[in-house]
Formats: sequence, structure tokens, C-alpha cells
Amino acid sequence: MKSKVNLAGGALILLCCIGYALPALAHSGHGGGFGGEFGGGFISGFFHPIFGWDHVVAMVAVGLWGAFLGAPAIWILPVVFPMVMAFGGALGVLGVPIPAVETGIAASAVVLGVLIALAVRAPLWMAAIIVGAFAIFHGHAHGTELPSAANPIAYSIGFVIATGLLHLCGVAFGLLVGRPLGVAAVRTGGAAIAAAGVGFLFGFI
Repeated sequence: MKSKVNLAGGALILLCCIGYALPALAHSGHGGGFGGEFGGGFISGFFHPIFGWDHVVAMVAVGLWGAFLGAPAIWILPVVFPMVMAFGGALGVLGVPIPAVETGIAASAVVLGVLIALAVRAPLWMAAIIVGAFAIFHGHAHGTELPSAANPIAYSIGFVIATGLLHLCGVAFGLLVGRPLGVAAVRTGGAAIAAAGVGFLFGFI
């Protein structure tokens, strides 16, 4: 358990370090050329999910539910989501329409939050399908909002990395399950995520 806590702490430190270093990268990218285009595209992609609270809540929920379910879901769900999200992003870039994208994003927080709050231990295949289905909505939103001047590859790499780090934040919180009152804390977190999802769904947040 101590090694897991150390791993989670390391992941959070890494997230903070990257968040501190990225503004310098954005500043150095103003020189133009491919390097500037790549840096600008990466920065835009990285901060797009982080500055969208509906994305943040849902992505943290994926890691949290994975940690609650335990191995192998603790790493499979955070892998499935970015992979399927990249597919959804490609659909958005290509202009393939998907109805009710914003509703799907808000619903992802509601559903995942409720699953965590109710301590639902779904089979791995079912959990992967649920997470993958919602990932398409999140990816499509990223793809359609791709800045025209950004490098699409760099932008995609940026938002996939940011997504993975948000999953790690959820996993880190989910590791509380193995500590006293940890399950109650995780389930309370799930309830808060669901409540936030309802706020997004009805425009309260």
C-alpha cells in the first residue's frame, strides 16, 4: 500500500511540474515555424480539457472508478478512455456530426459519479464500454474545437496527455479505498461528481 501511495504522490507532483513548465514552452513557441506551431498546438490541446470543468470532472471520475474497481480496471479504464477519445476527436476534425455532444459530456459525470457513489462493481467489459461511450463525446468536443492554426498532431498529443494526468488524479484519490474510511470518502467524491454533472446538464455550473 505504501508503494501505491508513493506512486500516487509522484503522479500528482508530475502534474504540478508539467503545469508549471508549460507556460515557458508556450512562450518559447512564439518564434514561428514548425516548432512554434507544435508548441502552440500542444499547449492548446493540453489546457483544453483542464480549463473545461465538465471534462475535468468526468476524467477524474474515470480514474476514480477504475481505482475503486481495482486491478486490472485501475489501468485499463484510463487507457481505454484516451484511446476512444482520440477516435472521437478524429470524428470531430472530419466534421462527422454527433448529436447532443454537450449533453453526453455532462451525462458522463452524472453516470460515472452515480456508479462510484453507489459502489457499483461492474464487470470490466461493461465498465470499458461505459467509459468508451462517453469518451467519444469528449473527444468529439476536442476535435471540433481544434484551433485552425494549431498543429493537429501536437494538439491531439496535448489533450491526450492532459486526460491521462487527470485520470491519474482520480486514481490517486481512489487509492484511499484501502485506508480507514476510504470507501466512504470515495463514494462521497462520486456523489459530488454526480452533483456537478447535474449542474452541467442543467446549466447551473
